[in-house]
Amino acid sequence: MGITNKEINPSFSSEVTALPGGEHLNGCFSCGACSGICPVSQAIPDFDPRKIIHMVRMGLKDRLLSSDLIWYCSKCRNCVFVCPQNVAFADIMAVIRDIAVRDGYVSEQDLRDKGKVAWVEEDKCVSCLTCVRVCPWQAPKINSKGVANIQSKLCRACGICVSECPAQAIQLNEAEDERLLAACGLSS
Repeated sequence: MGITNKEINPSFSSEVTALPGGEHLNGCFSCGACSGICPVSQAIPDFDPRKIIHMVRMGLKDRLLSSDLIWYCSKCRNCVFVCPQNVAFADIMAVIRDIAVRDGYVSEQDLRDKGKVAWVEEDKCVSCLTCVRVCPWQAPKINSKGVANIQSKLCRACGICVSECPAQAIQLNEAEDERLLAACGLSS
């Protein structure tokens, strides 16, 4: 598929590098270490960290942010440890995801549907604080109504709160990338 001038947003790369986590984007020299170590790219060939960085640099904002590819990153951070330039691709992915949410490419409901964020059924929550205690990323908080609420920006969709909630008030859909990984025998 060709690229037209209308698709190119020259400020996209600057937008990513201006945000915390994206500042090392331009240090990438496309060596492929991140792509080689990425467990997701082994199972889902379209997910290639090197290509994603290239798309950011080319200014393909709409194409990238409207793609499901940005939600496939498992946040394992293997790419961070092997990068000779300390680019921290996992952090760049977090920035790209934040921009997608901020700019309306994806809604909270879309994230739930994609299995990328857990949510609380408020009428079932008994405010026991189990989710608050067990979440390593501090995503659940007790809101003004006295019930748990999952902060989507912090949620890693790991399922810990879902499995530990005694009232079974927390839900998490199965993610498409998890289904793809399971089909390849690479699921955790």
